[in-house]
Amino acid sequence: MSRAASPSDEPREQRGPREQREQREHREQRGAHPTVLVTGFEPFGGAPVNPSGEIARRLAELGHPDCRIVADVLPVSFAHAPSLLAAAIDAHDPDIVIALGLAETRHAITPERVAINLADARIADNDGAQPRDAEIEHGGPAARFTTLPVKAIAHDIAAAGIAADVSLTAGSYVCNQVFYALMGIVEQRAARHAAGRAGEHDADARPLRAGFIHVPATPQLGGGPQFTLDELERGIRIAISTTLATRPGHDADVPGGGTH
Repeated sequence: MSRAASPSDEPREQRGPREQREQREHREQRGAHPTVLVTGFEPFGGAPVNPSGEIARRLAELGHPDCRIVADVLPVSFAHAPSLLAAAIDAHDPDIVIALGLAETRHAITPERVAINLADARIADNDGAQPRDAEIEHGGPAARFTTLPVKAIAHDIAAAGIAADVSLTAGSYVCNQVFYALMGIVEQRAARHAAGRAGEHDADARPLRAGFIHVPATPQLGGGPQFTLDELERGIRIAISTTLATRPGHDADVPGGGTH
């Protein structure tokens, strides 16, 4: 298997005293309210819009009563999306990261359970890159799992009258690559925390909950199942509320698997 090149493979610089002080002051200023980073993507494949990016921006603008929401819209780029995600995490120091992407043929909002170490693009990304049968991370684990309560999220969104279901495949395009890279950052933080290097001055060692959610198409994209942007925004807002209300490491005790 070949390897998908990514600048996210380059070692990240250690924060200096000034950066550590700024992040410590930022955490003190935000008080008890956690920070949630929501990311989406720019349009791709000739589409005029990408609802994932629009939802991320809208959530940051409208806010949430129980947390501080910040947003970033990533390029649909195998080469650049993972490193820009890492930079956004460094800049915003979130407690929770919910990455969004578009799955235009799906009939529901689908929290993803697992990312795989594979880049195999049916179409080129916005840079013209089209990796085939490539490892995202050379020698990395075959799969990485979400730390979001995906069963509870799907249950609560569906209970609000919006179709939702747990997904067992995030595909093999840029969405999956970003999801895989994101959970790699979560693993690194968990390892530092377990090794006893966590402290109030070390943001990189604080536990981070994160995962990926695919949203279906909006009417501007035409075609199959369509959801309004308001419906999708409400669904992701519920996902945020459910994550905040669920203890780390816990999820709803309900069926969530598939038969095929």
